[in-house]
Amino acid sequence: MSNPDSFIDEVTEEVRRDRLFALMRRYGWIAIVAVIALVGGAAWHEYAQAQDRAAARALGGEVLAALDGETAQARSDALAAIDAPTPESGAIVAMLLASEAAQAGAPDTAAQALESVTVDGDLPEIYREIAIWKAMTLQDSPLGTDDRRAGLEGLAIPGKPLRLLAEEQLALLDIETGDTEGALDRLRRIVEDSETTAGLRQRASQLIVALGGSLDAG
Repeated sequence: MSNPDSFIDEVTEEVRRDRLFALMRRYGWIAIVAVIALVGGAAWHEYAQAQDRAAARALGGEVLAALDGETAQARSDALAAIDAPTPESGAIVAMLLASEAAQAGAPDTAAQALESVTVDGDLPEIYREIAIWKAMTLQDSPLGTDDRRAGLEGLAIPGKPLRLLAEEQLALLDIETGDTEGALDRLRRIVEDSETTAGLRQRASQLIVALGGSLDAG
């Protein structure tokens, strides 16, 4: 390569380098901010996760301590005093509280705890449906037969995750109201349903026999 060509190449390279440095001086702050944001975001994510884990551990410790109470009333009182950090954890605490309150002979308190879950629009639907199911099956429930039936029928809709459990409770309501044939029909449908678990199928079959029915609908 001749000296003039070499000189031109060197000048061109210098011009490119000068342009690059000018661009870095002008826009380099953007890259720096992006790097800081990326590193800061990762650090904040790790911090938030650590905080969530710490909160979960603290809540778990409170729940376990509450459930160590000597009596159902003591456990109920301790659970009622817990301030859960999220709607989901609050729902779990409320359902545990309902169980302990029912054992303590306070069905109204249990019903109120479950209702607080069923009306919470921030919760995923499955939490609300479990709370409804628990409310409808609560021992010594303050709800009447018609209210319980209406609640269970809302859960027994095809596609609902608690459909078959709700059908089982509806069969028990049929028995409670003297509709033995209606109960047998429901129980047979449960036995024949492909989604029925082994435990539920066994309970339904035993109840059919106890009612003097046959597993054969015919």
